[in-house]
Amino acid sequence: MNKPTSTTSSLYPCTDKSFYIENLGCAKNQVDAELIIASLESSGWSYLPDPKIAELIIVNTCGFIDAAKEESIQTIFSLRQQYPDKKIVIAGCLSQRYGTSLKGLLPEVNGIFGNRAPWKIKEIIGENSIESAFFPPPVPDEEKGIPLRKTLLSFPGSAYVKISEGCNNFCSYCSIPRIRGTLRSRTVESVLEEIKRLISDGIFEINLIAQDLGSFGTDRGIAELSLLLNSISDLEGDFWIRLLYIHPDHFPLEILDICRRDKRILPYFDLPFQHASKKVLTRMNRKGDVETYLKLIEKIRNSLPDAIIRSTFLVGFPGEGKKDFESLLSFQEKAQIDWLGVFTYSREESTPAYRYRGGIAHRFYHPVAVKRKELLEKKQCAITIKRLKRFLGKRLRVLIEEEIEGEKLYLGRAYIHAPDVDGLIVAQTPEKVKLTPGTLIECMVRNVRGVDLIADTLFMK
Repeated sequence: MNKPTSTTSSLYPCTDKSFYIENLGCAKNQVDAELIIASLESSGWSYLPDPKIAELIIVNTCGFIDAAKEESIQTIFSLRQQYPDKKIVIAGCLSQRYGTSLKGLLPEVNGIFGNRAPWKIKEIIGENSIESAFFPPPVPDEEKGIPLRKTLLSFPGSAYVKISEGCNNFCSYCSIPRIRGTLRSRTVESVLEEIKRLISDGIFEINLIAQDLGSFGTDRGIAELSLLLNSISDLEGDFWIRLLYIHPDHFPLEILDICRRDKRILPYFDLPFQHASKKVLTRMNRKGDVETYLKLIEKIRNSLPDAIIRSTFLVGFPGEGKKDFESLLSFQEKAQIDWLGVFTYSREESTPAYRYRGGIAHRFYHPVAVKRKELLEKKQCAITIKRLKRFLGKRLRVLIEEEIEGEKLYLGRAYIHAPDVDGLIVAQTPEKVKLTPGTLIECMVRNVRGVDLIADTLFMK
């Protein structure tokens, strides 16, 4: 991989200064896309939600695993084919990971931009031109120059707040430290100010994200997630705080007391266990094991009986044998996790695990990993349905996301659902009731259909 360098060449004149952004990848990428929008709008550009009518197209790429890289490249090719005369700039993880090598591989694009400081994109997309450039912005030493996000790409009423960037966990399969750098935590004060502003703007659900929330502040010498949550708890108003992505090896048990005291901090915990075999976890450079993880789940549920636990499993990792997979199946059954995503191992260059298995062996083993993924998903479907049935006959507050056209039905989420990755609530309303996305209502759950809950609207909340 080439080290990113700054280069410039010809200028591409811009006339109407309008742009569209195609965002790919995770929620952290979405925040970056929103910062790109805010940055360009502060420079006189107009964000348009349709590439057909925008002069400039920005593709905010993902470069985490092979499937994400392929999606990013195919998206670039597709947009260039559809809009041969438009200017296209690529940003995000793929750009940061592969740097100047993309200039020769992707002549279809007019500019390439990294992800270390997305708000600096206006430095290559100026007021009147686009530089044909690869411009990786330096890692900022201070939180200066970061624009306020006014245009959000979430459903109405919901927003992501990124509290740190990068990661120091160095899991052997993961390319994130190479792409996004080592851990850099924001200050508690800056996070708190952003949350206060979002709430004042009418945002009800704040989703705290990072590569690992549990590591927040450790780059300054001490874990500060509990300090942040206590500070948020001091705020007035009605809102949800959702915690996404806490490494189970770094779970701060003291946050359970905070959630118990303040119901606005939701008992929803996204804990990427990844595996249960001690041998596999050790090769992944993770410290956990079955007993430790089961005890953590027990402590959470004993402290917060209504807690929701989400996790991810990674199958097909080099060295995962039959007994290792059986250990994972056993853990899945004992843990009874509410929501689960299963992924097959992607062999990524520049990671330690890349050397664990050759390319031919990896391709040979991949079908085994796929079958194991399918088996876990099949078992999880039954577990999730079982876990959802405990909400039958219960009242839940629901944030409405969208209306089902032609029906008096609305799709929404309760505290048990994170955006985009979990099931939904299908809410039926009285004939004359009209809801708009972002509305908060109260529902009575009356049925479970697959991984969704069917509910009747009781009243608006």
